Amino acid sequence: MNDIIHLLPDSVANQIAAGEVVQRPASVVKELMENAVDAGASSVQVHVADGGRTLVQVIDDGKGMSESDARMSFERHATSKISSANDLFSLTTMGFRGEALASIAAVAEVELNTRRAADELGTRIVISASKVEIQEPVAVPVGSNFKVKNLFFNIPARRKFLKTTQTELNNIVAEFERVALVNCDVEFSMSHNGTEMIALQPSSFRQRIVNLFGKRINSQLIEVGVESPLINVKGFVGSPESARKKCALQFFFINGRYMRHPYFAKAVLEAYGAVLPQGEQVPFFLCLDVEPSRIDVNIHPTKTEIKFEDEHNLWRIICAAVRESLGRFNATPSLDFDDEAIPDIPVMDFAGNAKTSVAAPSIKYNPDYNPFNRRSGAGDSGGNQWDILYRGVDSDSKPLDLSPFDDDITSGCSSLRADDVVHEAAFKEEYAPLTQYKGQYILVPVKSGLMWVHQRRAHVRVLFEKYRALLTGNGTPSQGLLFPERVELSVAESLALESVSGELSSLGFDISSLGGTTYAINGVPTGIEGLSPADLLLDLLHTAMEQLHEPRETLLERIANSMAKQVAIVCGQVLSVDEMKTLVDDLFSSTMPSRTPDGHLIVHIMYDNEIDRLFAK
Repeated sequence: MNDIIHLLPDSVANQIAAGEVVQRPASVVKELMENAVDAGASSVQVHVADGGRTLVQVIDDGKGMSESDARMSFERHATSKISSANDLFSLTTMGFRGEALASIAAVAEVELNTRRAADELGTRIVISASKVEIQEPVAVPVGSNFKVKNLFFNIPARRKFLKTTQTELNNIVAEFERVALVNCDVEFSMSHNGTEMIALQPSSFRQRIVNLFGKRINSQLIEVGVESPLINVKGFVGSPESARKKCALQFFFINGRYMRHPYFAKAVLEAYGAVLPQGEQVPFFLCLDVEPSRIDVNIHPTKTEIKFEDEHNLWRIICAAVRESLGRFNATPSLDFDDEAIPDIPVMDFAGNAKTSVAAPSIKYNPDYNPFNRRSGAGDSGGNQWDILYRGVDSDSKPLDLSPFDDDITSGCSSLRADDVVHEAAFKEEYAPLTQYKGQYILVPVKSGLMWVHQRRAHVRVLFEKYRALLTGNGTPSQGLLFPERVELSVAESLALESVSGELSSLGFDISSLGGTTYAINGVPTGIEGLSPADLLLDLLHTAMEQLHEPRETLLERIANSMAKQVAIVCGQVLSVDEMKTLVDDLFSSTMPSRTPDGHLIVHIMYDNEIDRLFAK
């Protein structure tokens, strides 16, 4: 019987490895930028075309490679970073496996031009699908110039799964930011289809954050700096005012390498305690320095997940470091009143001299004073004549109970029947006596009982249907601002604005570019009085950034829902009877009056038999 196990050809093995290392154009940008940093580059240029599909080019002025090194760099597991297994626990470089270039060359057309400072001529190598087509000497600047063309040209199944150009570009920007953030002493630039998008000069860490994410974040940053035998923590966290529900900028760097670590992210949030609203996130940019032997960076192909030797103690140090910084900048209370080191505050007299003993103030009162006795007051003319209030009232009558409804009045009530759909037949009665309860619910008598309507959720449903119709229709005219509002966006936010500019215009936004990532809001939708146009725009852009991978219809619904939540009335807002009637009418004219777009219950009916049971005893 013939043997069935055999070795795979190198080209096939490289394509399999590429499936782990090269997932999309952003993966190529990450690997090449990290190689440039490892090469000691002081300047790195990134050029992409068509979202990285047709071209990803990274140019650096690092130390370059010799002819033999340039050829060997495309071999699988060829590396200059390690020579034994023990070296895996003393890594100080970004890359080390020797898989990146081999994987990229297996699924793309790659051209490399490189030269060392000691060489007169450099080397040009052209590889297509792991096959070397050209290797020749060439006159080029010192450093390396990688051109990766037609990614996945030989794997059509992989290429068709790439997302839209805008989505792939957003992923490239995200990888660019992660490398550029922590390497502040390096000059970085990025262009797309020949247009420069980002230009970063060497700067401090704080300035690099501001240059990438906009000037508005500068005033929200709180510095963190703690040194300990286990870990050094430095960087910045956002003030509580910077909290947001989505798209918070959160970055961890371990020994100069970006990583994801949900456990440590919880340590940061824990430091804020009750100061941070429930469900909201804060931005943070934290650099962690740990002895390389205490971590393992070799547990994930993209090296974004790292295993730590003593995570629990590191969690406590990170939490304490952030809490100490928040207290130092008065973001959270930091004074411990039980600390014995706090001295007693001396009591001073009016002359400024310290008193040795202080007597408690005495309380004087008249035990015979009766406010219902006219003669106990200052005289007949100034006394209280309470008997006037009780004239004509039978002394034997029972007092009237004016206590409010029991807060648990709906605790025993069932949910809406017939799959939570309110039938029109239940709403036929004239409901003139509408009542607002606690500024949150509208009580509507209906034929089958008493209907409770959550006023804010009802308004969200009504506005959602309105905005969804605008997004899929011809839109609405914009309400011009007397003074246009200027807003500075990050690169990712600017890309999101470009992708949904037509939809925002349909909603009523009039936005013009002022150059770069700065924009002017010239007009806004009607009915957003009291809201900040800039904050509303940012919330919509963050919604779009989260949903760029979703179908277009889903994205439009998310934008409409986000807009509705921002504009809807708040709980506690007092409504007139006409306003309540209009809101209920509009609710039951919608396609699904019983639920919000997020699936929350809007309407609940206490049926007559349930009400009767409450008073059966």
